[in-house]
Amino acid sequence: MNTEILKIAIPNKGRLSEKIYELLNKAGLVFETKKDRGLKVCTQDGKYILIFVRTQDIPRFLDAGVADIGFTGWDIVCEEAPNLQNQLDKIKDLEFGGCDMVVAVKDEDTYKSPSDLPECINVATSFPNLAKKYFEKLGKKAKIIEVSGAVEITPALGLSDVIVDITSSGATLKSNRLRVIDTIMSSTAVVVARKNLIEEKQSKVQTLLRALDSVIDAKEKKYLMANVPKKNLDKIKEFMPGLSSPTVMTLWGNDDCVVIHVVVDKDKIYDSIDALKNLGGEGILILTVDQMVR
Repeated sequence: MNTEILKIAIPNKGRLSEKIYELLNKAGLVFETKKDRGLKVCTQDGKYILIFVRTQDIPRFLDAGVADIGFTGWDIVCEEAPNLQNQLDKIKDLEFGGCDMVVAVKDEDTYKSPSDLPECINVATSFPNLAKKYFEKLGKKAKIIEVSGAVEITPALGLSDVIVDITSSGATLKSNRLRVIDTIMSSTAVVVARKNLIEEKQSKVQTLLRALDSVIDAKEKKYLMANVPKKNLDKIKEFMPGLSSPTVMTLWGNDDCVVIHVVVDKDKIYDSIDALKNLGGEGILILTVDQMVR
């Protein structure tokens, strides 16, 4: 019996933390509710331990062997890479938590692109490694000023000429009268792992990834059931194939109608209902799909 516990580091706060926590719950990891949890919690089956730490610290926790896999932003992994003894493997892109790392200047500045910037500039950022690499590649003598938060206010205070920061909507930049002149990279939430996991833990990681995939795949699907005239089955299959084709079941005592069960894309569910009703569909039920294993 596999007794190795998989240690998972996730962010301790913020929207990303809530989304990851919810995803793990839906994937079948059962643990205490948020209000009851501490900095570390074990799942009820004893197979997984969740460690709640700052998003920025997750790559270092993995590198030090404190955690086996971690959920964080790809921008964080890239920023911390020079500080790690061993490179981490990106084992899954979660395709949420998207943001861009941008170079921004004050609205009134005349700079249109990074090449227009002065040779010597002050750059405020929470990503000193990535910012340094970026400006070195441009051939600029940038003084990197590391700040831990409120990067967007530093130009107005005279601390910096330029900022390197992450943005999702751009609203914070606009509210601080800043303008983007370049994008360094795009980032999403990812799952990363230590390269040297033992075989038993690698097996647990694959099990967890399959469970995550089943939740993510199901998110965009609905399960539909309906009574339909048997004579219209061929027409129904033309617009409602499901994963392969609808499941068809007979109705007791009714030779003219059958019951179809089908998985439908969420954004097509109401078009499917209209089409079914036009073909004599009745008793239509729409159910949420929690997990879907392909």
